[in-house]
Amino acid sequence: MLLERYYNDALAQASYLIGCEQSHDAIVIDPNRDIERYVRAAAAHRMRITFVTETHIHADFLSGSRDLARAARAALLLSGHGGDQWSYGFADADGARLLRDGDTINVGNVRLDVLHTPGHTPEHIALLVTDTATGSAPMGMISGDFVFVGDVGRPDLLERAAKVAGTMEDAARQLYGSLQRLTQLPDHLQVWPGHGAGSACGKALGAVAQSTLGYERLYNPAFQQKTEAGFVRWVLADQPEAPPYFGVMKRLNRDGPPARPANSSLPQLDATGVETALDKDHWVVDVRGSQDFARAHVAGSINIPSGSKSFLTYAGAVLTYDRPTVIVAKSQEQAQSAIRALALIGLDEVAGWAILDVLQQIKSEGRRLGSVPTIEAQALAKKLQGNGQTPRVIDVRGASEWSEGHLPMATHIYLGGLADRIADVKRDEPIVVHCESGTRSSIAASLLMSLGFSDVTNFAGGLTAWRKAGLPIEK
Repeated sequence: MLLERYYNDALAQASYLIGCEQSHDAIVIDPNRDIERYVRAAAAHRMRITFVTETHIHADFLSGSRDLARAARAALLLSGHGGDQWSYGFADADGARLLRDGDTINVGNVRLDVLHTPGHTPEHIALLVTDTATGSAPMGMISGDFVFVGDVGRPDLLERAAKVAGTMEDAARQLYGSLQRLTQLPDHLQVWPGHGAGSACGKALGAVAQSTLGYERLYNPAFQQKTEAGFVRWVLADQPEAPPYFGVMKRLNRDGPPARPANSSLPQLDATGVETALDKDHWVVDVRGSQDFARAHVAGSINIPSGSKSFLTYAGAVLTYDRPTVIVAKSQEQAQSAIRALALIGLDEVAGWAILDVLQQIKSEGRRLGSVPTIEAQALAKKLQGNGQTPRVIDVRGASEWSEGHLPMATHIYLGGLADRIADVKRDEPIVVHCESGTRSSIAASLLMSLGFSDVTNFAGGLTAWRKAGLPIEK
């Protein structure tokens, strides 16, 4: 048996290729839109992708299952659970085989047994993997967003992202019941999860690639909750905010992910093209680092550094799907990489890209470049003591981070909700934005400036610098 894990750092997402080395058949589980990666891998191992499947309707990226099944001429296998609201709307049109609890997928000598594990989502399935050439018992479980290393999949996304009211407590109870189904499985069973650290699909995912069921029983907090009521309280507490784009992904992945766009012919824009895009209300996204952006940028653009591991989470938190996007980058390579990454979350409407030449062009033609003022911890502390006009401090971190400690006099507005709460911010007051270390606050500062706020400063060191300076923190 062959098993390979493919990890996308930008999504903190894992997909798997499992193959039989005798029959040369393979199955790909939870592919994202970068389907060439799986096609190349199968070819390198001289295998045919016979089946494509996924553990559930994903919220954090656009599924590649449909595209891959078509490209590989493979059978598409989808969960048959989920009821009226969360069944795959395109299954019949695509001739997909629906999987139900207890079903078996035979990939040559490899057997995958379907286990319905609702909770994170109603239709969620896990797959028990048995290499029948060596034994009759399962050796591991493709757990998707059911069991992670050190955590379990959050059961609140339908309510908080897809806006299906009143579902998260019932989902939490279902998740507890799904965990009880694992009691008959052995400690040595390997656990191959669908996400790692940095994913918003749980609250404390480990960075280790895999685990065993026995280890998770010992150290995963989910397995330490001895009653259903205790588990429900624990699993729903302190979950991170769901980025706004999650709701879009859930709908598209349920109803039918669109085919990937062909971006090979996207135009390179000059300064006039970028400024025209701004006039047309396009998103102009500068993907350089926060410090470079602060020094000089196209006025009206927003900063989402593509070098951050959370690039797509941040992009999905602030960008909307009703406006085309233009990318400004250091190089063509950086621009194209960002465009490919944005396609993973369905931000396909890209109108073009530009490189740093546009900044020099704007400057040489006598037009203004944008910049972001920054402030240090001690200087901010003095301003908050009343020396001059006291600024409005906005903390754009998550709610759980805020509750663990925040600056005195600060206002909490989560980054993903900033645009919706603009009415809460006065345009005639000085504003200082901060996060933990500076990336999210750079995004927030640029977003506010693009919306016409003129007196915006980024506390680039964030709460980390505030703590190092020994300044007071409130809880």
